[in-house]
Amino acid sequence: MAAPTISTTTTHAPPERRNGRWIDDWRPEDPDFWAAGGAAVARRNLIFSILSEHIGFSIWTMWSVLVLFLPADAYGLTPDDKFLLTAVPAFVGSFLRLPYTFAVAKFGGRNWTIVSASLLLIPSILTAVLLQPGVSFATLLILAAVAGVGGGNFSSSMANINAFYPNRLKGMALGLNAAGGNLGVALVQVVGLIVLAAAGGAAANVEPRLVPGVYLPLILLVTVLSARKMDNLTHATNDKRAMRDVVRNPHTWIMSLLYVGTFGSFIGFSFAFGQVLIAVQGVTPVDALKVIFLGPLLGSVARPAGGWLADRFGGARITLWTFVGMGLFAALVLFASQQKSLALFYVGFIALFVLSGVGNGSTYKMIPAIFRARYADPNEARRLSSALVGVAGAIGACGGALVQIVFRQSFLTYQNADAAYLGFIALYVVCFAVTWFVYLRRSPSRLAGV
Repeated sequence: MAAPTISTTTTHAPPERRNGRWIDDWRPEDPDFWAAGGAAVARRNLIFSILSEHIGFSIWTMWSVLVLFLPADAYGLTPDDKFLLTAVPAFVGSFLRLPYTFAVAKFGGRNWTIVSASLLLIPSILTAVLLQPGVSFATLLILAAVAGVGGGNFSSSMANINAFYPNRLKGMALGLNAAGGNLGVALVQVVGLIVLAAAGGAAANVEPRLVPGVYLPLILLVTVLSARKMDNLTHATNDKRAMRDVVRNPHTWIMSLLYVGTFGSFIGFSFAFGQVLIAVQGVTPVDALKVIFLGPLLGSVARPAGGWLADRFGGARITLWTFVGMGLFAALVLFASQQKSLALFYVGFIALFVLSGVGNGSTYKMIPAIFRARYADPNEARRLSSALVGVAGAIGACGGALVQIVFRQSFLTYQNADAAYLGFIALYVVCFAVTWFVYLRRSPSRLAGV
């Protein structure tokens, strides 16, 4: 990758490009440069980054829909088998987030978006071809694992957009980017509902391979648009020392735990909601698909709201009360499960999605505030907070896989999900206590305002 050039143009000059859609002169902190064309370039890259990340989330979580179309008599799957099928892509996606973060500076934001979008064709084509009655469970696990490539798109997209925007606008840009990506979870569930409707409303008559088939032209479209509309920045670099430094900082692991409680819950429940409705409440796959998209949809919309609330009232306070609410509504879900109350079950789970979305926004807002409070040098604070965003994103996604494992173990041991709900309540209590003790209990002056 070429080194950044030193511009000899006036401060009002628009961004300079060379072959391969590389931008050598990029100065987003310069107001004149930003007004002269920088803002338009950043906005264009943000739009197409969101589209690519959105499709990536859909492919990553498509097994939350596919497992609903796999009846036991045709595929021989038990509820715990299905939870394993949704845990595998969650684990793979979380593992890929760190290398995807570094790929942007290594290959260029535009170039890696093209590659990462093209990779989504692999799980879509393989699943569309191989998913049919009689397929072995090992093959299903491999197909689910390959879908995990969509989980890495979030980190590369966030790293790319972070490089395009000035500090004063990063919160807005990254919030929109994250929320737009998260909406891909709801979209794939809507696609499942559309496929179901096209098949006449009977899940038994639905070819599950139609779901990834729908995405093939969308992936091709996003790949072409990324190639035509996006740019690479030569000034984007990987600070490997920052990653080494940040993993030695105790706040990295504290914030990663909090992100497991928020984003881990969001992505974990997104994978599991439909399965739990069927296994616990006796809802049919048809009725489950009519409801499950509401949770990820509202949770995605709530993410920017969590960031806004954190800006106004403090990230730690919003995160603290988010965990209070999540603990209470997890208890409501447990009560509803025991009482077989479908209405309360819906209310409790949808509320968990909304609160997890709020918590996603507030925890991400806490990260830069923590380092600004601890370091006098703003560049050092920015360097470490950027690295922590990548680490927390990967660990939080891993929490989504743990949600599937907890549900699976609960069904294996007790034939219900009650033990899983108790585990989630315990997690939220721990996250509440950690947030209060570290960031709110007579916070030292260096952590004021987090």
